[in-house]
Amino acid sequence: MLLAGVVGVVVGVIAAIAFRVSERQQRAARPEPAPELDEGLVRVLAVLRSAAVVLDDEGEVVRASPPAYALGVVRGDVIAHAAIRDMIDDVRKDGVIRDEELELPRGPVGRGTVMLQVRVAQVGPRNVLVLAEDRTEARRVEAIRRDFVVNVSHELKTPVGALALLAETVQDAADDPVAVRRFAARMQSEATRLSALVQEIIELSRLQVAGALQEVTVVPVRGVVEEAVDRARTTAQGKGITLTTGGELDAAVYGDHNLLVTAVRNLLDNAVAYSGENTRVGVGVTRSGDLVEIAVVDQGIGIAADEQARVFERFYRVDPARSRDTGGTGLGLSIVKHVAADHGGEVTMWSEPGRGSTFTLRIPAAGETAPAEADQRGQDDERQPVEAAAPDDGQDEEVDA
Repeated sequence: MLLAGVVGVVVGVIAAIAFRVSERQQRAARPEPAPELDEGLVRVLAVLRSAAVVLDDEGEVVRASPPAYALGVVRGDVIAHAAIRDMIDDVRKDGVIRDEELELPRGPVGRGTVMLQVRVAQVGPRNVLVLAEDRTEARRVEAIRRDFVVNVSHELKTPVGALALLAETVQDAADDPVAVRRFAARMQSEATRLSALVQEIIELSRLQVAGALQEVTVVPVRGVVEEAVDRARTTAQGKGITLTTGGELDAAVYGDHNLLVTAVRNLLDNAVAYSGENTRVGVGVTRSGDLVEIAVVDQGIGIAADEQARVFERFYRVDPARSRDTGGTGLGLSIVKHVAADHGGEVTMWSEPGRGSTFTLRIPAAGETAPAEADQRGQDDERQPVEAAAPDDGQDEEVDA
């Protein structure tokens, strides 16, 4: 019995020792919980506009804001771009903050790019912070502004240089009244062109500013068309061009009366400038669903297919030599495009060399239309330019039928 008691004690001691050893091993093998992010850092990240990503020492994403996923900085809980990963590695090596502007693919298939201002910094012994700000739109606007300044400088240089040369010529020909009158007329023409160019540059600059559409009201289309036609009539009469109007003139749109008049007038001026003498230019109004369409149809020279995509660019001219003769600035259609965009609409075109062009301004309609009976009388001929020139039916623009 004594022996049995001794054996029992020894077994108990051994069991206790084994339990303690097993407990220590389990405690040593148990993974430590991941350290929590500093509460202040979390609050700061929550209010940042930039895409924010926090990484641990293994390079895994601990926290990422929604913009980080939207911009493609993070995909599948890892940093998506090698350029950003390289910046992170450099920061881990020396602790120096890195700040670079990177042009990166917008999506995994590489279609389109996004310009990101990326800043990487160490924010703790184990964590790295990545901030990315989308600069794509800012860079696009900067490029547009730079190109605009270059184009304006070039375009202004031509009439200013011509005026200086003509003034010098007049001075040299002071004893020749005939020459003085001839060169004075040229100076007046260049001054008129310069004035028109400056005015359109001011107009376009105003339209490019956010909120150019200051007051939105219900605008009767009849008043817009009649005022635009009245402003274009003098130039048209000088070339023997007949201006006609027709369609649902009693329609109404939401927008700014003066801006819409400017858009339609520019379309008319363009049509008159590029139409031959004794032709016709028609303005037709139709209601298409929730849109009012104002179409300007001419019998002009037309535009080749390879040039049609560029006609709405600033300072672009289909025929530069003809534009000098007509006093064109190359800004009219660009202004129309901006007016249409500010009104939530668009401007489209159909054209064929030798058959003329149709420019259609589409603006959201306001309420129902109710064309007056007076507008229906004798409008068949006036509607024909718009109907005959519709780009979908492929028929000729026989506006004088």
